[in-house]
Amino acid sequence: MANKKVITFGEIMLRLAPEGYYRFVQAESYGATYGGGEANVAVSLANYGFDAKFVSKLPAHEIGQAGVNALRRYGVDTRYIARGGDRVGIYFLEKGASQRPSKVIYDRAGSSIATASPEDFNWDEIFEGADWFHFTGITPALNDNVAAICLDACKAAKAHGVTISCDLNYRNKLWSREKAGQVMGQLCEYVDVCIANEEDAADVFGIRAANTDVTAGTVNHEGYKDVAKQLADRFGFSKVAITLRESISANDNLWSAMLYDGDGYYFSKKYTMHIVDRVGGGDSFGGGLICATLNGYDPQNIIEFAVAASCLKHSIEGDFNQVSMDEVNKLAGGDASGRVQR
Repeated sequence: MANKKVITFGEIMLRLAPEGYYRFVQAESYGATYGGGEANVAVSLANYGFDAKFVSKLPAHEIGQAGVNALRRYGVDTRYIARGGDRVGIYFLEKGASQRPSKVIYDRAGSSIATASPEDFNWDEIFEGADWFHFTGITPALNDNVAAICLDACKAAKAHGVTISCDLNYRNKLWSREKAGQVMGQLCEYVDVCIANEEDAADVFGIRAANTDVTAGTVNHEGYKDVAKQLADRFGFSKVAITLRESISANDNLWSAMLYDGDGYYFSKKYTMHIVDRVGGGDSFGGGLICATLNGYDPQNIIEFAVAASCLKHSIEGDFNQVSMDEVNKLAGGDASGRVQR
């Protein structure tokens, strides 16, 4: 397992968050950490013992170096992070509580990755001996330039026989539904494993689950089976995973997921989560899905491992899921008590 090589490509950002549950307008200080979709997946996989490489572009100054160091701390290979440009993208996070939702404000325009050029990345070298490539819909949303680099990466990964996964991760603050559908439609032709949530398939491709209202917290399993099959039929995905979040409040969610592999539909057990930090929840699911698939788990155990990994992430501060395979397997195996382990 440990020699399996996974490449992820995207933007790592500086996360600035008020202490605890303070609102932005109350905050007098901000905690600084780093995170971003594909970086979060790389950290998860490094924690599980994989050779995880994160590809990006960061400034050569100290704030850029701090982002590199944040990844190295967890054993992520950062040698293919290009250096240059002027700024690290920033996002501000206000944690929600009870009926007040969390809020994110981006300050990422003109970041180094957004000004990257195709020459910054030697994809043939990067994918040499690689087993898996992961990206999210956030990265090509940055601009046409980065979308083109994403396409180059997908073509090179395919040429090297690498399995490709993509988390659709639609962000309406970055691009329109029409633009997302157009760009992601092209990229998804190369994708083997598609990860989505209740809203992504509808926002990006207009594929909706019947009788489901995410704001009301109702989930219809049959509707999601239909969504997964439509996605797989349209793009030829070998697997489609859909996370199913039912929001009771900002602090309390029900969390489960479904996997479709062309032969059958597999639903995980459902967890009741009291949330410490939900940012990175979807990325930790993706990391778990990749880990379980590369370890040869059967479909039911793949989805159980991915959901358990993500469930644990919701209890951890910061973007990164700092858990071991043993901890995930214990929860997936049924030990959800949270009792002290001595």
